[in-house]
Amino acid sequence: MALNTTKSNERGVSEAIGFMLIFGIVIAGIGLVTLYGYPLLMQQQVSADEKIMEKNMIVLQNDIKSLAYKTVPFKETSLKIGGGSMTVYNSSDISVSSPIKITNGSGYVFLDSFSAGELRYESISSQTDISLQNGAVVMRPRVQQGSTMIAEPRWFYDAQTNTMVINLINITSTHIMAKEGIGTVQMALVGVPEYMLYSEPANTFLSLEYTPDPTQDYSVAWDNYFTKTLNMGPPTITGTTRKYQLPTDTNRPVTLIIKKFNVEIKSI
Repeated sequence: MALNTTKSNERGVSEAIGFMLIFGIVIAGIGLVTLYGYPLLMQQQVSADEKIMEKNMIVLQNDIKSLAYKTVPFKETSLKIGGGSMTVYNSSDISVSSPIKITNGSGYVFLDSFSAGELRYESISSQTDISLQNGAVVMRPRVQQGSTMIAEPRWFYDAQTNTMVINLINITSTHIMAKEGIGTVQMALVGVPEYMLYSEPANTFLSLEYTPDPTQDYSVAWDNYFTKTLNMGPPTITGTTRKYQLPTDTNRPVTLIIKKFNVEIKSI
């Protein structure tokens, strides 16, 4: 007669229970990776897209420099626009205007309300704008105040000759253009560059007035450039207009050179 050797606590053991335990552990692991790992991965992707666009905008800035300063007639650059879109804002659009005005101490106007257009990358994921405007590349977050200048324009002061040179880049287009994904930016120098030369006697104060666009405020970036790079004094603020004194030596005759270039974006 055979004896039943099965223990009472082994009767509840089943392969289904073991499978459910392992399956539950796998699902919990996938859930943890999705909860903590995926947002981190997406954040890294957003940061990578932003860094790529910073480099792309510097490349486009160099293209504009070639058009303006090296008399290259046409430039074309292919680039990837990830995480957002790139849009051309014509200088004639007053809704994105940030005019610049240059005068002397007696009120004579050398430059009256010059408004430069811009080529702007607007990130959807990181809520950040990167703008190529007036020869500079500037960036600002949309969710908070402040801005920074990634690449500076070609303005300079020569202390030996007491000469201030201001290069102004005007971005234009024949129609509204915007692009996502892979794009090719084609641009050309249109018209004849405009050169203005002024010789002023000693004790002449030259002032620059800058009025930032309230919807696209890059005043912090430009303020740091004017005061720290060009050594202009702290601005006098009237309403939204910021007035700076150009860093010329008032004890000697001063020369002011203003150059204006018109760059047309053909396509993006």
